[in-house]
Amino acid sequence: MAIADDINEESSGQIPTNLRLLLLLEEVAKVGVPVTPSVVNEALGLPKPTIHRLFATAEAEGFLQRDIDGRSYSPGRRMRLLSINTLSSERVRTVRLAVLKSLAVAVGETCNLAIPEREGMFYLDRVETHWPLRIQLPVGTQVPFHCTASGKMYLSTLRTDYLERFLKSYALEKQTDKTITDPAKLQAELETTRERGYATDNEEFMTGMTAIAVPILDNRGRLLSTLSIHAPEQRRHLPDLVEYLTPLRKAAAELAAIVGR
Repeated sequence: MAIADDINEESSGQIPTNLRLLLLLEEVAKVGVPVTPSVVNEALGLPKPTIHRLFATAEAEGFLQRDIDGRSYSPGRRMRLLSINTLSSERVRTVRLAVLKSLAVAVGETCNLAIPEREGMFYLDRVETHWPLRIQLPVGTQVPFHCTASGKMYLSTLRTDYLERFLKSYALEKQTDKTITDPAKLQAELETTRERGYATDNEEFMTGMTAIAVPILDNRGRLLSTLSIHAPEQRRHLPDLVEYLTPLRKAAAELAAIVGR
């Protein structure tokens, strides 16, 4: 009977029951910001009770989480882990590491690929430099948003109202003497980052470390992840790293193409 119902739904142009939740999650991911069930249902066209039941199920199972306004939803931990595991699949990772290794050889410093998580930037992949003196931040490390090049790159892409909400609620903890802890100053820094298309960390996260990051964008111009290089300050001052923007951006474009396949 269930099979017959699915066939009837397909023939009538309705969404088969076993696809509804998947398509709902796909729509939430497409939007890129917290979204209400009614907005998602504009694309799906399901009965109102059905769409709310699906959202409740996805929230209960950890695939979605309710936003601070109590009405909107964004990807939950299980959906974010699904994304991370997809990006880490062996075939994709092999090609991705080849791009990172090529960049590391070109710049002579450690290269990192990071994605935004709820509490900070998550190191998805990295290729180490050959230098004995290097910064140890292994894959799986989570670093703050406000004082890292990758984190500031991500924050600069947020919609104005979401960035303002972040600055009001996020604790801008002092990591070094150079950490920006004033919300207004950080907002100005993020505006500069947005305009120039890259972010920097001038010993703001760790004393003695400099870093630069560029975005990896999807085909709609949204940030997927960040690509960064970092180095001990005694070997590379920040202006030295900025000189590597061209190969950094080239590698970011190659990585975007890999993810978009």
